[in-house]
Amino acid sequence: MVDVLALVEARLRTALGEPDARAAVTFLGTDRIEVLRFADGDIVRYATLGMSAQPMTDPAAALADPVKGPRAELVLSVRAGLADTDKVLRPLAVLASTPQVEGVIVAPGASLDIGEPLWPGAPFSSVLVAEPGGLVEDLELDDPMDPVRFLPLLPMTTNEAAWKRVRGAQELEERWLANGTDLRDPLRGSVRLD
Repeated sequence: MVDVLALVEARLRTALGEPDARAAVTFLGTDRIEVLRFADGDIVRYATLGMSAQPMTDPAAALADPVKGPRAELVLSVRAGLADTDKVLRPLAVLASTPQVEGVIVAPGASLDIGEPLWPGAPFSSVLVAEPGGLVEDLELDDPMDPVRFLPLLPMTTNEAAWKRVRGAQELEERWLANGTDLRDPLRGSVRLD
């Protein structure tokens, strides 16, 4: 059996460089989740490592398939030095353990809520899962395993999360784009939603 996490870490290093820090979190009844930090100029990126060890399972399925099913890791990019964003390590590990704990499939367009600020003073407690393929390419695995997708996370304010629930992910992303919103700003306010 292939070591999925070794391949995932190699893909992250190829795309983002060498991590300058890493932390591991284990929750009762779940596999270990690591969060790697990559510095790139004035941008810092946090990537989970461990979420893709097992495929995500449809909560309606009678049995979990140990081989087939979607696999993913999460990637968050923020501007460095504006906030204590290194405190996002535990919340990111919580989000990455969601498929194991809650039996959900994390996919583009989904909202994930941590129930508290992502880091001290953050105006965000939830994230929008964006489309993969831009920063880190999908990692193809041997058949019959699905590829590992690297899903970008876009922090949402409480108002943005509520608006997204009503209007949908695409409309929120269009609103951000139309207003030139810097989604990497760890201190940004909510986009105009009127």
